[in-house]
This record gives sequence, C-alpha cells and structure tokens, in this order.
Amino acid sequence: MVDAVTNTPATCPECGAKRPDPSRVCPACGARPMRADDKRAGDNEVRTEDLEPYIALRYIARLFKVLALLLIVMLLGEVVTGVITSGIAAFMTLLGEATRLLVLAGLLWGGGDITILLIDAGHDLRVARILLGRINATLHEREAQEKQ
Repeated sequence: MVDAVTNTPATCPECGAKRPDPSRVCPACGARPMRADDKRAGDNEVRTEDLEPYIALRYIARLFKVLALLLIVMLLGEVVTGVITSGIAAFMTLLGEATRLLVLAGLLWGGGDITILLIDAGHDLRVARILLGRINATLHEREAQEKQ
C-alpha cells in the first residue's frame, strides 16, 4: 500500500479514523487489517462488504464441482467393478452408465461455473449501482453549489 510506504497514517475505510499501521486491526472500530489488494483502501474505491455478499453462492459452486468429481470417482469404481465381475461382457452396460455419469458430472461442473459467473455479474451490478449513486450525489452537490 502507498500509505504504509510513505509513513503517513492510513484512514480506516470503515470509521474514518487514522490508522498508524494499516496491517493491524483498527484501534477505533476493530475493522480488519488492510491489504495491498484491498478494494476498500481508497476513498474512491468500493468497500469490501459491497463486493463480498455472495459467500453462500460460492459454497454452492464448490459443492457442485465436488459432486462432479465424486461422480467421476463413482464411474471409475463402477467400471472397475463391472470389468472384474463380468469381464468384457459388461462393456455395453458400462458404456451407457459411463455416458450418463459423465453428462451429469459435466452438468454439475457447468452449474458450478455458472454460479461463479452469477457472482461476478452480481459484483459488477453492485459496483455499477454504487458508482452511479456516487455520480448522482456529486451532481446534486454541484447543483446545490451553483444555486448558492
């Protein structure tokens, strides 16, 4: 962060108090430490809580991908069991089952990717609304100053 390098105290994005060490918890409000890639570090940036409300969706995306991997493991187990018990005679049955499980695993994996895409779209929408609100507030301030 630039503030830490220049030895000027950083301003806490949560409460506005001066923070002598941005890498530690804010002594005034207890806000978490600021990182170099922290989006709430600057006044013109978007706060972290505005960008990270989709924690549950991220877990659902991971769940879909884990389920897809478990289906692949089940497929491998089914193929091994079928070949051991029935030999090459189980090939046609295993081919149908393998196709069904691979398609289902692909759909689950794709569902996880779409969920992540929805999270990113939600972030973009939220940031656009916040910045539009700031532009609107700035225009109203200018209009009020011009009337005075």
